Amino acid sequence: VGPVESKNEAAMSELVPEPRQKPVVPMKPMGINASLLGYIGIDTIIEQMRKKTMKTGFDFNIMVVGQSGLGKSTLVNTLFKSQVSRKSSGWNREEKIPKTVEIKAIGHVIEEGGVKMKLTVIDTPGFGDQINNENCWEPIEKYINEQYEKFLKEEVNIARKKRIPDTRVHCCLYFISPTGHSLRPLDLEFMKHLSKVVNIIPVIAKADTMTLEEKTEFKQRVRKELEVNGIEFYPQKEFDEDLEDKTENDKIRQESMPFAVVGSDKEYQVNGKRVLGRKTPWGIIEVENLSHCEFALLRDFVIRTHLQDLKEVTHNIHYETYRAKRLNDNGGLPPMTVETEENHESNL
Repeated sequence: VGPVESKNEAAMSELVPEPRQKPVVPMKPMGINASLLGYIGIDTIIEQMRKKTMKTGFDFNIMVVGQSGLGKSTLVNTLFKSQVSRKSSGWNREEKIPKTVEIKAIGHVIEEGGVKMKLTVIDTPGFGDQINNENCWEPIEKYINEQYEKFLKEEVNIARKKRIPDTRVHCCLYFISPTGHSLRPLDLEFMKHLSKVVNIIPVIAKADTMTLEEKTEFKQRVRKELEVNGIEFYPQKEFDEDLEDKTENDKIRQESMPFAVVGSDKEYQVNGKRVLGRKTPWGIIEVENLSHCEFALLRDFVIRTHLQDLKEVTHNIHYETYRAKRLNDNGGLPPMTVETEENHESNL
C-alpha cells in the first residue's frame, strides 16, 4: 500500500467511527439435539392451545342458499347429526314462501369430545322462488357485509371486548338443482357476486334423482361453466399455502366439486347396522356410503379437514378485503354515530 493511500485511510478513520461488528447469525436455525440437553417442552404448546379452545369453544357460521324443496334443512341436520335447521326449530311448514328473500339465523351449541362449537345456521327462504328473481342475491350480500361491519366496529372500539363475538359467515353451501343440464342464469349470477365476499361451496342437491352417468356428466358440466364464467369457489387456488395444500385442494377442485349429495335424518337397518338413509321402492340410499352419494366427502371437507381454514380465509381474505375498503373509503375509521360518540365520551 502506497503512502498516499495509507494517509487517506488514516484520515477516513478519524472522520468515520468504526462500525460495530454485527453478531454472526447463522443462515438457517440450528437444530439442537434435545437428547443431549434434555427435554424442554416446546411441543406442549399444542396441548395448551387445545385446552384453551376446549374451554372457550369456537364459532362456526354456515349459510345455506338455494330454491325451496332442495333439501337444505335436511342436509344441514345430517351434516351435524342434530336438529339445527330452521324447520326443526319450530318453523311452520305451511307458512307461505316469502315474497322477498329473508334471512333466518338460528344458533346452537354442539359439544363433542369436550369441544364446544357455537354453530349458527343461516337460512335464506324465498331465494330463487319468485317469478322474477332479479337481484335476489342482494339481501344475502347485504347480510354478509353487515356481519363484517359489526366485527369491524367492535375491533375499532377504544375499549373493545377481549373476545369479539364472531357472526361472520364462514361458509356458504350453494344448492344446485339436479337438472342434469346446466346451471341457471340465477346460479351463475349469485356465485359471480358472492364468491368475492364469502367462501362458496357448490353442492348438487338430491343427487339420487340422477343416474351415476348423469351425475358424473353434470358435475363436469358445472365445473366447466364455473371456469368459463370466471367463478372462484372454495378452496380458491390463490389461497393454497404450500405444495401439500395445493395437491390436496387440486384433487377436491378437479374431482369432488360440486359435491353430489343426499341428505337424510332418518335411520334404517341395513345388514344389521343402523344407517342414515332414504327409503325408495328399489332399496335404501345410504347417505354415508360413498358408492351411493358424496355426502361423506362433503362432511369430511367442511368439518374434518377444512373447518379451520374456512374460518381463516374468512378472516384473512374476505374480512380483510372488506375492512381495507371500508377504512380507505372513510379515511381510516368507520363514521362516528351518536351511539359511538356517547361510548367514546363515556370511555374518556
